[in-house]
Amino acid sequence: MNTSRGALLRKQFDLTWSLLDYHVQRLEPGDFLWEPAPLSWTVRPAADGTWAADWAEDEPDPVPVPTIGWLSWHIGWWWSVATDHVRGRAPRERAEITWPGDGEAAVAWLRGLRDDWLVALDGLGDGDLDATASFPVPDDPGFTVADTLAWVNAELMKNVAEIGQLRLIRAAQGSATGPL
Repeated sequence: MNTSRGALLRKQFDLTWSLLDYHVQRLEPGDFLWEPAPLSWTVRPAADGTWAADWAEDEPDPVPVPTIGWLSWHIGWWWSVATDHVRGRAPRERAEITWPGDGEAAVAWLRGLRDDWLVALDGLGDGDLDATASFPVPDDPGFTVADTLAWVNAELMKNVAEIGQLRLIRAAQGSATGPL
């Protein structure tokens, strides 16, 4: 059987999404802002009523441990920008991507991002996959739309693993009968 590149990338995405969906279905509202370490990055209420993500232009050393809220914002940021690029829209700036809040709002946002991504993904043919892409690697003429789709799958898988691990650790701490 000869599977097209687009079909293969879609299968990989669907598998990755199923793992994210597995974890987000099991999240409790308190899981989103739980700080797993003294040095954590999270999302915080801003003066205007929106949520602002902790951020540094240069990665700090040591790297803060992200909260599930921060990771869900991070997914929303890079996924929104990736979708903008694939759909030929002007990409939004990081500060324009705001987190909707914890619990159901964050999960609904992620599901909406998935729906937007699938519209973009399903509209691409094999010829489109060969076009030069500028995200996430700008100024590299060898980087194609297919590379962008593969990057999205890899980045989502990484973030899913981080969310899943944090969810499991928090659940284990909540049910522990002795010191961890």
